[in-house]
Amino acid sequence: MAAEDEKKVLHGKYELGRILGHGTFAKVYHARNIQSGKSVAIKVVGKEKVIKVGMAEQVKREISVMKMVSHPNIVELHEVMASRSKIYFAMELVRGGELFSKIARSGRLKESAARRYFHQLISAVDFCHSRGVFHRDLKPENLLLDEAGDLKVADFGLSALTEHLRPDGLLHTTCGTPAYVAPEVIGKKGYDGAKADIWSCGVILFVLLAGFLPFQDENVVAMYQKIRRGDFRCPPWFSPDARRLIARLLDPNPATRITIAKLAESPWFRKSSTPAPPQQITFDDNIWSKETSMNAFHIISLSEGFDLSPLFEEEEKKKRREEEGLRFATGRAASSVISRLEEVAAAARLSVRRSGESRVRIEGGTVAAGLRGRLSMTAEVFTVTPSVSVVEVRRDGGDAMEYNRFCSQELRPALKDIAWASPAPGAE
Repeated sequence: MAAEDEKKVLHGKYELGRILGHGTFAKVYHARNIQSGKSVAIKVVGKEKVIKVGMAEQVKREISVMKMVSHPNIVELHEVMASRSKIYFAMELVRGGELFSKIARSGRLKESAARRYFHQLISAVDFCHSRGVFHRDLKPENLLLDEAGDLKVADFGLSALTEHLRPDGLLHTTCGTPAYVAPEVIGKKGYDGAKADIWSCGVILFVLLAGFLPFQDENVVAMYQKIRRGDFRCPPWFSPDARRLIARLLDPNPATRITIAKLAESPWFRKSSTPAPPQQITFDDNIWSKETSMNAFHIISLSEGFDLSPLFEEEEKKKRREEEGLRFATGRAASSVISRLEEVAAAARLSVRRSGESRVRIEGGTVAAGLRGRLSMTAEVFTVTPSVSVVEVRRDGGDAMEYNRFCSQELRPALKDIAWASPAPGAE
């Protein structure tokens, strides 16, 4: 947004101030309601960018959802305005920052403090479900704190409504944030939005009490397999009631996972929570420190095929992976993927050697070796679920520039039709 636009008065109502944050498609400004003097947050979305990437329906959905969910623990949307080139969201200004930042800075919470936040989260989520709204991206980064220390659920950009259900009564778009997503969402067979949200709430409760994530692994495929199995371990300081509740929240079988109605009856949940803003305890959080560089990267990127590897890796590791490897998700069988890789390699005059049913080594054939030797790479297919596989291609030798050229100009275009395609706007 131009400097002169930042100082202007929007629609005669709001005076824009300093920028509070920005993302790929939006900027958020502090603003003042001229009539009431009340501070608000103005999110500015560029229409051209949104339309160009096919996100117009998603923005419309976010607006319609936020108008439906007026609740003390949900960030309030005051109004929506528009000009020829921009959309302006006038929203409640939440000054306390993200719950994620609070935990990352100070460590795990006492159970009484965690319970207070969890009560507020479940109250907001239950309200959304009663209105036919499923958030689908619940995580501490999307939970804000106001000046009184109360929790506010934000960011309904990936939410769905009951009207988006397919004839089977389920949602089908794979979306969310990897470490918080329910196993059935990854499975690509359809899922109940309410049950998927409950799983995410379970991960959040674990993080509040532990100070780290229940499912962690530098290898994204291994992490998905842990999620699918419900493979986690509670720290020794969890109370017996907390352990029992988390086990029921993080049940990998959605049919037997606890419901909000049953959750409200559980002994841990029924205990009174801290009425005042919660007090935190500091601890040696070496495990958490691994996660502080975590990106808010959505699994919806699975639908766009490539570059899954940077999900939770530190900057140095991400830089190395960008040079030396790529990943994409597919619904094809390993044999089909390997056959396609062999075709691509043959067209590029590279030699291929299979190693089992799910692994292949590709090497420079008649192509002259560069300064770093002959180009070589390994491609491997990992099965996440019976209907979902992740393909990893990594450079073993040869020049990085030659490898990047091969990936961008030959490998990616040839594999485009077997990598998951993005769903049509508004489609489930």
